[in-house]
Amino acid sequence: MRDAPILPDVLEPGLRLVFCGTAAGRRSAEAGAYYAHPGNMFWRTVFATGLTPRLLAPAEYPLMPGFGIGMTDLAKFHSGNDIDLPADAFDVAALRKKIATFAPGVLAFTSKHAAHSALGGKPAYGLQEQGFGDTRLFVLPSPSGQARRSWNADVWHDLARLVHAAG
Repeated sequence: MRDAPILPDVLEPGLRLVFCGTAAGRRSAEAGAYYAHPGNMFWRTVFATGLTPRLLAPAEYPLMPGFGIGMTDLAKFHSGNDIDLPADAFDVAALRKKIATFAPGVLAFTSKHAAHSALGGKPAYGLQEQGFGDTRLFVLPSPSGQARRSWNADVWHDLARLVHAAG
């Protein structure tokens, strides 16, 4: 385990949306940027849904708060594929504390695995009945190239409509 996070949180008060993944993948850890693997659909989809006004490169992730968006992971001190992470890698208590502190409108998990780790059970895609305080929770299909068979951009468009409707 490292002393510093693999990728820094991009969090501040007043965000409309925060994306939460499981952990930085190997390519993201090497690049020092969220969703950096060229096969990952994250940046293309965020742009295609209208959540950002232009296609951002992974290295531009620090610009996200300017669009009302933040970023974090459940495992801040480990990187790699989910299956390779140690059992204690995910810090749900720290995530809940961050969300309580910054109170974004929506927290969107970028995979069912992240959502299951944070919420338990078998969450369905889309808006969840439960929340973290006043923050609404949303579960997305993973944009990772390794999860292509479960990819569904429609759910990402549903998230964008929810975020835009909230203002």
